[in-house]
Amino acid sequence: MRTAEKAAATEWPTPKEGLGIGQLENHLGYFLRRLQIWVFQDFIQTLRPMKVRPAQYSVLLVIEANPGRSQAAIAQTLSIERARLARLLHVLEKRKWISRRASASDARSHSLYLTNDGEKALTRIKILAKRHEAQLAGFIGPRRRQQLLDLLREFG
Repeated sequence: MRTAEKAAATEWPTPKEGLGIGQLENHLGYFLRRLQIWVFQDFIQTLRPMKVRPAQYSVLLVIEANPGRSQAAIAQTLSIERARLARLLHVLEKRKWISRRASASDARSHSLYLTNDGEKALTRIKILAKRHEAQLAGFIGPRRRQQLLDLLREFG
């Protein structure tokens, strides 16, 4: 996809001409959600070559940073419902990016690890994710990106 087409595909969504948004103008959640939609659309578009979604990327990064941790710990860290995480892990396991092993300390739980294929894939994914972050900085400006990141970290 050419750069101009890509920029058009991830443009900030604007309301239809002539429509006001009323009291939404004063709702932080409304604008956070609009920004989230734009960020996710750009992420999905940029990382399309690797066919990875934002939640999958987050899980891969947390497993990389915490090899051998349990599914429950990963779910809690990322605030992902355990059943949803189980489905997500199944997809990553089918792609041979992660392995689930019986925990040495609790036979009822699984420890999560990146596979060699997962490490290689994550290297490529990180390159694309870096490009996505640069696009965000280009969209909102590097200074405002850092300010927003600092503010949101306080609540994360």
